[in-house]
Amino acid sequence: MPENMEDMAVQKQNKNPERRKVRKRVNYSYYLMIALFLLPALLFYGTFNVYGTVMTFYYSMLKWTGIGASARFVGLSNFQALLRDTILWHSLKNNLILVVVSIAIQLPFGLILALIINSKIKASKFFRTVYFMPMLLSTVAIGILWSLIYDPNFGIMNSILDVVGLGKYKSGWLGNEKTAMAAVLITICWQFIPFYMILLRAGLTNVPAELYEAAYIDGSTSWKAFWTITLPLMSNTIKTASVMSLVGSLKYFDLIYIMTGGGPNRATELMATYMYKKGFVEFDMGYGSSIAAFMFITALTITAIVQNIQKRSKYGKEA
Repeated sequence: MPENMEDMAVQKQNKNPERRKVRKRVNYSYYLMIALFLLPALLFYGTFNVYGTVMTFYYSMLKWTGIGASARFVGLSNFQALLRDTILWHSLKNNLILVVVSIAIQLPFGLILALIINSKIKASKFFRTVYFMPMLLSTVAIGILWSLIYDPNFGIMNSILDVVGLGKYKSGWLGNEKTAMAAVLITICWQFIPFYMILLRAGLTNVPAELYEAAYIDGSTSWKAFWTITLPLMSNTIKTASVMSLVGSLKYFDLIYIMTGGGPNRATELMATYMYKKGFVEFDMGYGSSIAAFMFITALTITAIVQNIQKRSKYGKEA
């Protein structure tokens, strides 16, 4: 007689070798099924992300127009030229301004709107639809819309300033070096606040309602409940949103290119718009690829630093 259940299980397996073979066969078919489902996504990711990134670094070491087979290997010459390129560093500064503004404006306003649509106020469904409308428009449509709003001749922005008695502040907003960047930043924030509203609204659904009920029973106010319950439990969602905002701002392109093209006089130039001009307007694909590689390294480095800081702060609080 076996002394324990483990011995019984071993004896049972030894008596049924065919069962073990069937079990192995089932496991292999299960993993094969997983691989087949993952294969399309892996092919897509490998082709457009991994292969594209590797080829970007390869092209960055070439002197090439992007047309024909006239490419010439130049090593790190393009990267050496980058270090002396004042336009690139000016573009990086604009990207960093966009990062700060995006995190400082888009996330707080997104959280405020998320709290509004998550509340039990009347017409919350109506506000949810209205606030999300900018995300339903294409970037091209948003760029044209706001270009018309900022138009110096018949734009609504200057008309409003006239109505409220501030006509002396009227400007050609997108054509003025002093106001172009601020005007575009307002548009970008208007476009993406709804995205963070939905993301943070999803995070709010994970906060247990029982915690609020207990807090209100103990005499807590709504403001105090926000700081002691909502914000701490939303920290992971907010961190995710901040990283997404950071990466998106460092590689931003489309709305800037539509509204200003990087002008006037490169006042709104970003690394992505500069890369596009070098690669597809001036046909210097090698140098444009080196800018893209620099963008990749910059975004990866800053994101790694931010995530490391977030991880250390998390462990510090747990300790």
